[in-house]
Amino acid sequence: MWHRRNGILLFLLMAVLLTIGVWVFRIISGKILYLDRMTRGLVEQMEDTTVYTFFRWVTEFGSDTFLTPFTILMALFLWRVYRELLPSLVFGLGTLTSHGLNVVIKQLVERERPSILVAANAEGYSFPSGHAMIPMVCYGLLAYFLVKKLTSARAVLAVQLSLALLIFLIGISRYIINVHYLTDVIAGFVFGFIYLAALIYLYEWLQNLKEKSPSQD
Repeated sequence: MWHRRNGILLFLLMAVLLTIGVWVFRIISGKILYLDRMTRGLVEQMEDTTVYTFFRWVTEFGSDTFLTPFTILMALFLWRVYRELLPSLVFGLGTLTSHGLNVVIKQLVERERPSILVAANAEGYSFPSGHAMIPMVCYGLLAYFLVKKLTSARAVLAVQLSLALLIFLIGISRYIINVHYLTDVIAGFVFGFIYLAALIYLYEWLQNLKEKSPSQD
């Protein structure tokens, strides 16, 4: 049963990555993706509405001006809670390197944004959305490390659901305020999730090595 579920998940992941690969090929070829063309009308109707105002506010939780001090404070908090450096390093460096990875992919694809909004950190290239990718890593790692210290099932569920919702709202806000195409956001979520899973695997691998290593007298 376990192997069958893993096989299904791997198949779905490969299908998603293949789809994104096709998107990238078409974007580089200068073509407009069907999904983006189909969803442009909705965004145009959102401007100057309460929905737009709400998402314009939400998007700040994925901005550099918020995430930089937040990451530093949460890294210090995790250091205090865990009383060891590794969780803080994985959280802080993982969030930082996710930004670097996002920039690298953007430079490779070179997709222009649907619009520029400097006040919302919406400059440069568009694919994938940094506000979808980086919060996925930052808040995802935070949820992972917080849950490991919680004993209440309700608290675990509350943390996971609230941070998952925040990640989704931040990502989709970039589509709503028209600084990213919908496919930019979807790709950002996917790349962010993959990198998040890799960082969690790295942490658990390093933690196992640490536990197995002979103590120094």
